[in-house]
Amino acid sequence: MVTLIADSGSTKTDWALLSPAMYGKPASITRIASQGINPVHQSDNEIRQILLSELLPHLSIENVSRVYFYGSGVRPEKEASMAQVLREALSCAEVVEAHSDLLGAARALCGHNYGIASILGTGANACLYDGNKIVEKATALGYILGDEGSGAVLGKRFLHDLYCGLLSKDIKEAFEKEMKLSLPQIIERVYRQPLANRFLASLSTFIHEHIDNPGVEAIVKRNFEDFLDVHVKPFGREYLPLSFVGSIAHHFADQLTEVVEAEDYTMGTVLQNPIEGLITYHQTE
Repeated sequence: MVTLIADSGSTKTDWALLSPAMYGKPASITRIASQGINPVHQSDNEIRQILLSELLPHLSIENVSRVYFYGSGVRPEKEASMAQVLREALSCAEVVEAHSDLLGAARALCGHNYGIASILGTGANACLYDGNKIVEKATALGYILGDEGSGAVLGKRFLHDLYCGLLSKDIKEAFEKEMKLSLPQIIERVYRQPLANRFLASLSTFIHEHIDNPGVEAIVKRNFEDFLDVHVKPFGREYLPLSFVGSIAHHFADQLTEVVEAEDYTMGTVLQNPIEGLITYHQTE
């Protein structure tokens, strides 16, 4: 039984084809990359074209029997249409499912065990997971109204403290020199150009490079503290381990672990990308 798994963001989709041992050949995993697929921002026809041009040439579709797609933008109202597009492209598959990136994160992080799973990337989210499905999730309000813990909010708070004089002068000079940005340019990027959340999250690279600065590290920790206060503590499951997926969780794992343990939670798994955990989950179904 050949299984195809996808973890998709708006920029890139990671595919993994799991082939069992058969006819004397050992079990294998084939990895494929395509551009991102997001049913909120792309039409069904656009998604079909991506599948036809970037995925199917790498597959023998008659061998694929199960398809599990996890992606940003796969909201409950989009699951059926996304699954239908996949079913049309992979017509021999007996099982075709499309789910949110949050469920993908939970299955990658917690496997078949109860736990709290969180995404800390450009955006942020968290859920309570029972080993198969999400039973409760945090409210996602985006980086303007919420998204505490995310890269976008981290960048926003860094710029606030930087230009309000709350960080040292040498950090401000280093930032403007290394990033080749001035305050007018930043205002332009944030208020007048699209995808301000991605721009703000991109500043996490500079923040990570200067994490030894006490003021910079304090911003990172405060961002994580607010994430726990707003998105995790309302679950009321202090005894469950906290696991995280995403670039912010991965690159700031030391600060995240310190904050989690200071709140008397148990630190679970941290993954930069969920695809490896999803492979393990579906291999052990």
